[in-house]
Amino acid sequence: MASCQEFEVTVHTSPGPTCGTFSRLKLILIGSEGESLSVSLSEGNRHLLPGSSCPVRVRTKAPLGRLVLVRLWLEARNGFPNLDWHCSRVEVRRVVDSSVTGPERDPDVQMFLCDRWLRPAEGDVELRSGKLCLLKDETEEKLKQQRLRQLQHQQKLIRWRMFVDGAPQCVDLNSLSELGPNLSYTHMSPPTNLHYLKCFAGRAEAWTSFTELETVFAHSGRQNLTARFVKDHWKEDWYFGYQCLNGCNPLLLQQIRILPPNLSVTSDMLRPFLSAGSSLEQELQKGNIFLLDYEVLDGVPANVINGKQTYLSAPLCLLHLDLRGQLLPIAIQLQQTPGPHNPVFLPSDAGCDWLLAKMWVHSADFQVHQLASHYLRTHMLGELSCVATLRQLSELHPLHQLLMPHVRTTLQINYQARMTLLAADGVFDKASGSGLQALPVLFSRASQRVSYGSLCVPDDLTMRGVDKLPQNYYAQDAWRVWDALHRFVVSWVDLYYSADEEVLQDSELQLWIRDINTHGFNLSSGFPASLRTKAEVSKFVTMIIFSCSALHAAVNFSQVDFALWLPNCPTSMFRPPPKVKGAVTEDELLSFLPDVNASCRILMALTLLSQPALNFVPLCHYKEAVFRDGAHRRLVEEVQAELKVISEDITERNRHLEPPYPYLSPARIENSVAI
Repeated sequence: MASCQEFEVTVHTSPGPTCGTFSRLKLILIGSEGESLSVSLSEGNRHLLPGSSCPVRVRTKAPLGRLVLVRLWLEARNGFPNLDWHCSRVEVRRVVDSSVTGPERDPDVQMFLCDRWLRPAEGDVELRSGKLCLLKDETEEKLKQQRLRQLQHQQKLIRWRMFVDGAPQCVDLNSLSELGPNLSYTHMSPPTNLHYLKCFAGRAEAWTSFTELETVFAHSGRQNLTARFVKDHWKEDWYFGYQCLNGCNPLLLQQIRILPPNLSVTSDMLRPFLSAGSSLEQELQKGNIFLLDYEVLDGVPANVINGKQTYLSAPLCLLHLDLRGQLLPIAIQLQQTPGPHNPVFLPSDAGCDWLLAKMWVHSADFQVHQLASHYLRTHMLGELSCVATLRQLSELHPLHQLLMPHVRTTLQINYQARMTLLAADGVFDKASGSGLQALPVLFSRASQRVSYGSLCVPDDLTMRGVDKLPQNYYAQDAWRVWDALHRFVVSWVDLYYSADEEVLQDSELQLWIRDINTHGFNLSSGFPASLRTKAEVSKFVTMIIFSCSALHAAVNFSQVDFALWLPNCPTSMFRPPPKVKGAVTEDELLSFLPDVNASCRILMALTLLSQPALNFVPLCHYKEAVFRDGAHRRLVEEVQAELKVISEDITERNRHLEPPYPYLSPARIENSVAI
């Protein structure tokens, strides 16, 4: 009997009102030298109630050695609903003989964090005590084996599936229920008034006048200050340039030193729109010439909406930074291949010609923004990172815990998008110029054009030459938020990697980056084939967190502001691009815009997508228990303080801006892609 051991075990159910269960809970203690018999906790008056603590004594017939794991599993009761159970933690204290004195008299309680849902059908779960660690720092062979078993189990549950050939792969799901409760979430949407847009659902015809558009806007957009500003200034060249920097797609503009060979412009043609006494060659040399190039749309099949053929173009748009610091469009060619039927439109052309050319650019920008800048670079990147993390990084790996709050939600929201928005009878099928035939072409092409550098803010802004542009508030704010996140990640990495050699030796980390590369972007994208240094790890992880939080905020929550005034953001075009100048009157501009029901269907979707959730989690605010640990808590408090200062600075700046640029204020950035 002297070899027996006794433990006092307390199981804590999380406090949420639905966290309890009717099921029976079984438990086994596992030590370095053996394990206990199973014990049932849900007997007699012991129930797994929300917020409850359920104690039980566990006696062993032989010493367990050092306690390393607690195994839990649920068994459903006959006649009772089979409810999921959310376990907070399990506490274990070894009971010692009353005659023992000194340090052994009152041993420390071992904490086994759970913080997850359990369900009978999913079998057992093994909880560990102790802190996060790398595989090399595991001291017990049983813990190494448990870590391996957990990953093998995850790889059976979480599998890859091809979404579009040539694009990053997604999670293999046949229904949302397969995600289970730990990878699902509830998006609590705020009340949104779509009444004035919904009532046009049956009107499959063109708008009759700008007055009609203004009447709809008066009901749907009058309370949106940015949308009202857009409506008042959308025809003005300076505001066209401003939107290239601070609109919902600030990722495309690039500085050029050499003209694209397929853009049919000459120095004489553009001289009237440049600074007095200057030339195109001089302005190129000074770095004052910028380009929007939508070649990714060249030849993409356009949609058929309401039985009518729509049209896509692939414009080249040249812009000039003038002496006042304004970015102004100076030439627009609507198709990639130059020729007599592909004129270059200029600010000196007839007003309706020039305005129509800008509308074509905005329509092309809508397609690229939605599918490349938004869905590909935030949603798909987040899902790629999430699947690889679940498959290759153990839950005890410090990067698993750091990344999951930023990527977990992408599995659900992306699956829902593929089943609705991007599916037959969805918004893109019924209302967008890029419909079901265009989606695979665009996703594949856009994926081939993504570079690693373009996903890293400092590299991207510098490569595109827009980092020092006046009035580039996206660039200013993105750089500050990136820097704050990067310092946070560097400090987190420093907690666990003492030298670069440990990065190379981390087999889980190397399998993780290999999984991302194998199922992600093409080999020429510049993604690191392996992670060799702490600096490389920190940059890569920062890129993922920024893309799934700040970048998503910039390209998602802004979109309805710039689209509510429809002529500023034609989501499809119902007439082909003009082949000659002077062929369109101002009254005919309306005939290019999407039909009434298609317009309103898109606006309803954008309105819903642009609303932050009522259960919104701000950037770097974490609910998970691991972030309340001493060293982790200190790092979280530091980054939160830094982000708070950035938010305050942006708020103060915006008081003097019209329109303001609020989208990258950290107080408004959601921690993950949740909508």
